[in-house]
Amino acid sequence: MAEAIPSVLVAAPASGSGKTTLTLALLAALRRRGLRVAPFKVGPDFIDPGHHAAACGRPSRNLDGWMCDETTVRDLFARGSRDADIAIIEGVMGLFDGASGHDDQGSSAEIARWLGARVLLVIDARAQARSAAALAQGFTRFDPRLQFAGVICNRVGSPRHAAILRQAFASVAGLPPLLGCLPRDAELSLPERHLGLVTAEDAAPGEDFHQRLADWLERHVDLDRLVPCVPSAPCVPYNCAPAPRANHGARIAVARDQAFCFYYPDNLELLEAAGAQLVFFSPLRDQRLPDNIDGLYLGGGYPELHAAQLAANTTLLAALRQAAERGLPIYAECGGLMLLGESIDGQAMAGVFPARATLLKRRKALGYREVTLTADGLLGPAGTRLRGHEFHYSEMAMPPEVARTYRLTRRDGELLPDEGYRRGNVLGSYVHLHFGSHPAAAAHFVNFCRKGA
Repeated sequence: MAEAIPSVLVAAPASGSGKTTLTLALLAALRRRGLRVAPFKVGPDFIDPGHHAAACGRPSRNLDGWMCDETTVRDLFARGSRDADIAIIEGVMGLFDGASGHDDQGSSAEIARWLGARVLLVIDARAQARSAAALAQGFTRFDPRLQFAGVICNRVGSPRHAAILRQAFASVAGLPPLLGCLPRDAELSLPERHLGLVTAEDAAPGEDFHQRLADWLERHVDLDRLVPCVPSAPCVPYNCAPAPRANHGARIAVARDQAFCFYYPDNLELLEAAGAQLVFFSPLRDQRLPDNIDGLYLGGGYPELHAAQLAANTTLLAALRQAAERGLPIYAECGGLMLLGESIDGQAMAGVFPARATLLKRRKALGYREVTLTADGLLGPAGTRLRGHEFHYSEMAMPPEVARTYRLTRRDGELLPDEGYRRGNVLGSYVHLHFGSHPAAAAHFVNFCRKGA
């Protein structure tokens, strides 16, 4: 058993308030002070964790109260914060926004409660002054179970604006301290694209950007006041012992490059704990699959942005097609599913599934998903339940003769069209599953690969 390290959860009243920029600035500033910082992200996001890792030199993990239960979240936090001095957790949406309107399930507030983390509230103050204090009062008193490290006002327009904000907070008794007022700085914004921020794999900002973020934070925020207040947070014991590895396993190739970079670190670790030897390859650059593999894991990402380069790698596409034809177990999620289709916006792909991926101008799907397996397969026997999420702007019209092995529901239980496409030993889906929702699925996949059926 180990004790939880001091932790701060960066939250806001709503999305778009500046949580990501502030989190990156905190990670960079604390790292520059010599602290070993463990980064985390609430929710199923893949892009923010990549930027976290670039800012502090340590992998970032997702903490999700809907996909995983409390015990699993605590264990994931313990493994991710081992040997660190402090944990910084970036929240999702508004502090109390989650799976429903009547409780905090799936919210940043729930994660803060489970971990005993203090909340650092960031308020977008660009169109308000004294009202920011009223907003802070409402948020800090809404749930008395939460503890607050302080408040930071973001996008402050001028020194005069900052002075009014400080007066407002000083006039309200019982508010957490206003730790700083961050001025607007367009040069400190991360680039965006149609699906959100540009991934760190595609366009990492670089050390100079992180140093400028740290300078910006140090100039305008009382970081010395923030960090000392954290250790008073309750320390909760977690079981952080590594999962035992199997004596025998399988050699599984994992696609990882700029086009395929959406993986939960915990999914990969659960595969390794089940005995898998993971070998990484690039569908963009490698002309063949790794040697002597027993299975393939094709994760998500942005293959549509690299479709021409993928299409030009005809030897790798042929190798994928041949691997599927000879019965190699292949598990593909979202971008990986698109790679196995006939084409992406007209660019030829592997052709394992008889469907073409077409990019849409509007988002096709977004939300949590619960999967119930309707047939025995790579991830377990029929009846197995897992949780994940779906987010994509593409669609694939899969013909009816392709088997569906997922009964799919939204988080509220609403039934969706069956999914989980299977051809032979190939399983493809738009759903990104978190193996932490049902760890036995990772072991089942490894055993399936090892046995070859």
